[in-house]
Amino acid sequence: MSEVTVRRVDFGWFVRPSEETGTGAARVEPTLGYLIDHPAGRLLVDTGMGGHPDVDRHYRPRRVPLGVALTAAGTTIDDIRYVVNCHLHFDHCGGNPELAGRPVFAQKTELTLARTVEWYTLPELVDHAGVRYVELDGAAEILPGVRVLPTPGHTDGHQSVVVRTADGTVIVAGQSHDHATAFTYDALAHRTGIGTPPPWIETLLDLDPRRIVFAHDNAVWTP
Repeated sequence: MSEVTVRRVDFGWFVRPSEETGTGAARVEPTLGYLIDHPAGRLLVDTGMGGHPDVDRHYRPRRVPLGVALTAAGTTIDDIRYVVNCHLHFDHCGGNPELAGRPVFAQKTELTLARTVEWYTLPELVDHAGVRYVELDGAAEILPGVRVLPTPGHTDGHQSVVVRTADGTVIVAGQSHDHATAFTYDALAHRTGIGTPPPWIETLLDLDPRRIVFAHDNAVWTP
């Protein structure tokens, strides 16, 4: 693994109910993670969907187990050295207990929310046996050429991962936006001065990304 690369991991899908879509209709959404091949070891951004009867009734998920998803992506659980969760909702950290002992990079703000706000997530996914958090308080380079940047909005502790590759910068933006089109709207708002995009949009665009990928959209944003 001499070059740094980013590839998608398919963890299945769920049905976002109509009251959460803003459209009046239910919507099926993928649940995606991203595998970063790095000379220092493989890093996984998000780990799939956790399970709970109430969650299953509400979202009707169809899960791809962590091991199966990683095999399809050409790797194994044992190959993963590091974990980043863009945030700690159930559909982004479901596989964390299977990766016990690995460093998990998370914003301090996000951990506080996950541990103190009722129904924020599934507690057993946050403080499981063998958990090893690396708490961040803002931007940080976690591996050479791999940076974490706070992108609050969906949650106060949401973060994105910026990866420098041989063919340009890739940003794993998680659920900073529900889909690439929403990011397009905010990027245009920043460029035109019409609208109120989040202030960190400028930071991401200033990185001159070659592509930006998302947790719940197969579409990819390109400049």
